[in-house]
Amino acid sequence: MIRTLVITTDLEAKYDVALKEIRKKEVLWYWVDFYKATEDEIRLLGKFFHFHPLSIEDCVENVERPKIDFYDSYMFVVLHGIHQQTLEPEELDLFVNEKGIVTFHKNAIRDLNNIWLRIKKDDSLKKGPMKIMHKLTDKLVDDFFPPVYHLEDLLNQIEENNKNKSINELMKELFSIRSQLSKIRRTIIPMRDLMYRIISSNRLNEMKEEDLYFYDVYDHLLKLVEMTEANRELAADIRDSYLSYNSNRMNTIMMTLTVISSIFMPLTFIAGIYGMNFEYMPELKMKYGYYIVLGVMAFIGTGMLYIFYKMGWFRFHKGPKL
Repeated sequence: MIRTLVITTDLEAKYDVALKEIRKKEVLWYWVDFYKATEDEIRLLGKFFHFHPLSIEDCVENVERPKIDFYDSYMFVVLHGIHQQTLEPEELDLFVNEKGIVTFHKNAIRDLNNIWLRIKKDDSLKKGPMKIMHKLTDKLVDDFFPPVYHLEDLLNQIEENNKNKSINELMKELFSIRSQLSKIRRTIIPMRDLMYRIISSNRLNEMKEEDLYFYDVYDHLLKLVEMTEANRELAADIRDSYLSYNSNRMNTIMMTLTVISSIFMPLTFIAGIYGMNFEYMPELKMKYGYYIVLGVMAFIGTGMLYIFYKMGWFRFHKGPKL
């Protein structure tokens, strides 16, 4: 699907203009949007707009990283947004020069549609293609914040654990959040690098009026990177804390079992001796032998408990709230 929008010299926005009319003298600049383009529509990128085959190929085949390429009469920019549910990157391709902007995308992009509809009533959007490029970039970057804030809230809930979930449940949630943060990070960092190249380029003379706005977008990306890295570190710290507590808990259990085994070892030895079936065992004929052996066993068990207590075996440390 192709849709067109032109801004006339009178700063009037006209929608659905025939493609061949976008180059008329009364047209100040144009915006052509390709959405789920067919093969015939894709051919127009070369035949009508005369874009380079390499940039057209990048549109058709998904590019892994955001980038900017400079050609003789235009620049080609690949931007990445993010899907709010899946957190997968969504690609938006831009062909920009002083006479117009051509956008190409395979997925519906809400921010693009909003800007497309607003341009008729918002005179600030009629300044030119670079203004549209900035607005698209700004909106795509702003959409990164809600998922990052949401994951940060989930990490805080895991840290507090007010619902008293088990360690296994918390660890599953923690690894899932860390995976999602890594997915967002793989999209944000290339966008940050792209924005740095844009604001540092000497070839974008027509962008000087928009410099401050692009710097603002770059600042947002820096903040997003810092938040993502901070959340990843927080997730790692919480994971290490839970693993340490779990390890300490296992050590406590093993120590308890060791104490029990240590106490019953001599008792089992004594019981084993008197459980042998020899006929001539002197103590077997004693009237109070049974009670004496039980007393000796009780004395040994109690004594060992006292010794272990003095050695500090029962001074366990409390772990975090779980």
